[in-house]
Amino acid sequence: MIIQEPGRVTERITLLGRKESCIYLLDGGSEYAMLGGGMTYVIPDILSQLANLGIDARKISRIIILHAHIDHVGIVSFFKRRWPWLTITASQRARENLLKPKMAKAILDFNTLLLSQAHMAERASEFGLDLENIEVDEVVKEGDIITCGDRTLEIIETPGHSSCSIAVYIREEKALMASDAGGIPFGDQIFTGANSNFDQYQASLEKMARYPALVHMAEHYGAFTNEDARQFLPRSIASAKTTRTLIEESLKRTGDVDQTVAEIAQMLAQEAKGYFLPMEVMTMVLGQMTRYLAKTLA
Repeated sequence: MIIQEPGRVTERITLLGRKESCIYLLDGGSEYAMLGGGMTYVIPDILSQLANLGIDARKISRIIILHAHIDHVGIVSFFKRRWPWLTITASQRARENLLKPKMAKAILDFNTLLLSQAHMAERASEFGLDLENIEVDEVVKEGDIITCGDRTLEIIETPGHSSCSIAVYIREEKALMASDAGGIPFGDQIFTGANSNFDQYQASLEKMARYPALVHMAEHYGAFTNEDARQFLPRSIASAKTTRTLIEESLKRTGDVDQTVAEIAQMLAQEAKGYFLPMEVMTMVLGQMTRYLAKTLA
């Protein structure tokens, strides 16, 4: 099953936000954790959803940031200011990136743009976008175990999409929160997101595929359960191989990074109609992947 609308994923996991910006609420019995940092304009949705669920906010103890890209940290400042007892958890590299002034400005600019498109521009300061940076309270690394009540969360380092990516495996649920490190679902496709390092991205996919998962949680476009969950990472592995072959064959034929990017971007433009990111951003990501593969071929 593919679950894209907010609501129950399992008895213990609930999808919050919107389908293009998914945050997951894990019920640990005595406490809750929010997985994913989302985009700022979904904050009103989350507040409404938590109220409808009757969740006591004082029992929400942490937010886990899976990676520090601008579309994955937009709600963090707001909820940290609203609920100061929250622990903000991320990798060391994510912590370092989030303290950089350049990153803070990028988060501000991107989420302000999205707020404007959602006709909520005047609420930027209300939603925490006036803060200079996002401070991480707790740093985690490969193999660390953290708990949320009676649920156990294993940290998996998954570089490749970004250098700071982590995944979370919830043992009792057999649920994997892979974020973009697992590939980005959209329609019938799984887009390859090897922004940082294509070799590491493919190695991370293989690594995550070794975990038995009955639930696969993406931060864009929903969660997958049962057979759809079991098939997600094998499909993503295949997609990454196909994408790599397309880029490498184009590079060998054209000998030019920009021409290859233009060719593949034209293909993406047809496959990704209606995707939440503008084509300019997707082309930038494609450029990052292409430049990396051009170096490996050289």
